Amino acid sequence: MTSAALRVVVADDQELVRTGFCVILEASGFTVVGEAADGAAAVALAASERPDVVLMDVRMPVMDGLEATRLITAGGPDAPKVVILTTFDLDDYVYEALRSGASGFLLKDAPRADLVAAVRVAAAGDALLAPSVTRRLIEAFARRPASAAPAPSRLASLTPRERDILLQVARGRSNIEIARELVVTEATVKTHVGHLLAKLGLRDRVQAVILAYETGAITPGRPD
Repeated sequence: MTSAALRVVVADDQELVRTGFCVILEASGFTVVGEAADGAAAVALAASERPDVVLMDVRMPVMDGLEATRLITAGGPDAPKVVILTTFDLDDYVYEALRSGASGFLLKDAPRADLVAAVRVAAAGDALLAPSVTRRLIEAFARRPASAAPAPSRLASLTPRERDILLQVARGRSNIEIARELVVTEATVKTHVGHLLAKLGLRDRVQAVILAYETGAITPGRPD
């Protein structure tokens, strides 16, 4: 999917921040189909415009980004992908946003190239955002108690190869890195990732990472 084909909604309660993101996105060939100053407006725009990606601030009036993310991603695999915008890389809200279906997160002071890459990556569902930061985030997230952690048997339907790839995904590795590690083609990795997501009823890689930690398939701090 090319950037020109990607439709984006920008949700942030600060007008200057929204404007800055919109300028960068449109200059990079994306189509900004709407701006929202609160979570409720973001949900309405996601429903009416059907964007590929919503850039979502966490702290907004009327409805916060967490609830808005939950409502937007409730539409299933065809729902818009949500990238959380945050000032702090370990903002407490981000943990719950990932549980709510966000595809990743982006720091508001990230370089322009990272913003552009984040939208492309989220739309493709092909890799985690900022792997070095995401690893820290996921490990910290995994230490938080889950109200109803899934049983390890949830992974029983996976083949040994799919399980191997799930563990690599959970360590924040891209398809290219996984292909090199397992000595297979990138296309093969993509196929296996698609199969394991379908078997586990997950919408993207972030949910796969969370499930891997919650089932104990991988534990924080385990050496690669």
